[in-house]
Amino acid sequence: MLGYHLSSLLLFITLNSLVNVQPADLRIGAEASIVADADRTACADPVASNIIFKSTDAGQSWMDISSGLPADFQVSNFYAGEAELYLGAGKGIYCSDRGLMTPVWKELNAVKPNSTFVPAGNSGVFAFSYNGGFFRKLHGTDFWMQEFSSFTEKSLRTVYESNDGAVFIGCDNGLFKSTDQGATWKQVIEYGWVMRIVESDGVMLCQSQGGIQRSTDGGDNWEVVLNEGGVGIAVEVIENGFAAINFNTSSESRRIRVSYDGGTSWQAIDKGIPASLSIASIKQVGKYFFCGHPDGIFRSADNGKSWELLWPSIGEKVFNLEVVDGVIYAVAMDGGC
Repeated sequence: MLGYHLSSLLLFITLNSLVNVQPADLRIGAEASIVADADRTACADPVASNIIFKSTDAGQSWMDISSGLPADFQVSNFYAGEAELYLGAGKGIYCSDRGLMTPVWKELNAVKPNSTFVPAGNSGVFAFSYNGGFFRKLHGTDFWMQEFSSFTEKSLRTVYESNDGAVFIGCDNGLFKSTDQGATWKQVIEYGWVMRIVESDGVMLCQSQGGIQRSTDGGDNWEVVLNEGGVGIAVEVIENGFAAINFNTSSESRRIRVSYDGGTSWQAIDKGIPASLSIASIKQVGKYFFCGHPDGIFRSADNGKSWELLWPSIGEKVFNLEVVDGVIYAVAMDGGC
């Protein structure tokens, strides 16, 4: 009988020990799972944000479309084309189909990592690097073809194809024109750098070191039409005219001007915008003007008589704006441009 009781006591103690151990084991397992999940979260790649935004409702709301880019991507150039978006930086070039609601960014390896993208009229999109070398993307393909091997100037700033098919290349040493698809070149501006070129109703304007310049003969001859002591910052086609940003040496700030007579005369539209050295963009969408400013994105509904701040800046970045088919893209960049 004593042996039976001893056996029963040992069985009870063993079962009780197992019951007491199980909760501890389960608790340890749960804690280990939580730690593992935390480790996985810590090791996950950081998600990019606050690099590029878009608005489809005239600036009332903005969608961050940065996801998929490197988290520390520092944009140095941006181009929004009819079909694709391009972002360039020291880390390389990323592009996405512009028609997607949320862009799917992919790295582009067909051209040089430090290339800048610009529109090229009916020929497609051009990519070039500051130190030389041009590529053109063929319509409807992913193929980039090398172009303009006869052009030997360096310090490249822009390339533009005019409505009549002439090609212009701006660099630190002026502006060059070709009427034979790049076989030969003629220098048409000899002093200083030349950057963005736009065209409307037979008038061409360019952003240059000498201010805003104009040509009315297809780009063979140019004259300065807007200069307030400093350089030209931006030039755009707007409804029935042009808009420009230039540096005013008297106020030591960038000023916004518009012209409705082909660039002959210019009027200020920046009343109500804080003066700044880093105003980057002026765009028009319907009845609204938009300005990329160090304080953020401003909008005017009365042709620049008054402005409202729609979207605040991010740190020290300045939004550079592009517009395609009424969609506004805003890219946060150092120093405005």
